[in-house]
Amino acid sequence: MDQIFSGIGDAVTGFFSNAAVQLVIQAIAVYLIILWLAGAYWAFRDMQQRSENPILPYVAASFVILFTPIFFPLAIFVYKIVRPHEKIGETYERNLAEEALLAEVEAIKSCPTCARRVNEEWIICPTCRTRLNRVCPNCSRLVGLDWSLCAWCGKDFERPASALAASTGGRPAPITPLPAADDPTRLGRAPDPAFADPERKTGTDRTSGRSRASAPRTAAPDVLPEG
Repeated sequence: MDQIFSGIGDAVTGFFSNAAVQLVIQAIAVYLIILWLAGAYWAFRDMQQRSENPILPYVAASFVILFTPIFFPLAIFVYKIVRPHEKIGETYERNLAEEALLAEVEAIKSCPTCARRVNEEWIICPTCRTRLNRVCPNCSRLVGLDWSLCAWCGKDFERPASALAASTGGRPAPITPLPAADDPTRLGRAPDPAFADPERKTGTDRTSGRSRASAPRTAAPDVLPEG
């Protein structure tokens, strides 16, 4: 029995002592080391694509290296379980798709009163009769209710009375008094000196209808002809 075991041992020793077998074993060892280092580098690059943290890629590569060339497949298996499921590019594309879907939903116009879907070219909601748009009086195109001017022709719409009251602080606008009926400046003429100085007025008073006394005049001296 001992001879059998010793014969088997000698055969195994002779097999592994063969130069060709030694070369194959060395090639396998080198191949495993290359796979081990390549796995660490793959974990490093993969973590760079999945996280913006600059430290996590080095942690992933160190985790694979610590498992040695023999157990590194187990380290890669564990890493694939705990790594983030989405890459940064995939997350960015998903966010863009969600924003595009949200913009498409917001582009669907709805009535502010009944929340029914309405057409962009409708002026009044057919369900609740809420006014949606208005027509520009200049170019006859549809404009929004909150537009201060027409985007098509540049027509400046009149501000409502509430906006005017808000601009004046809620106080009524000052009223300019009209000139009196007997004011000569009302017709754009210069004032009459007779109205400016009552002492120089003559004739009939326009307000009372009574005649005023003429201002006293200085009598001119009599001039006798010569001769």
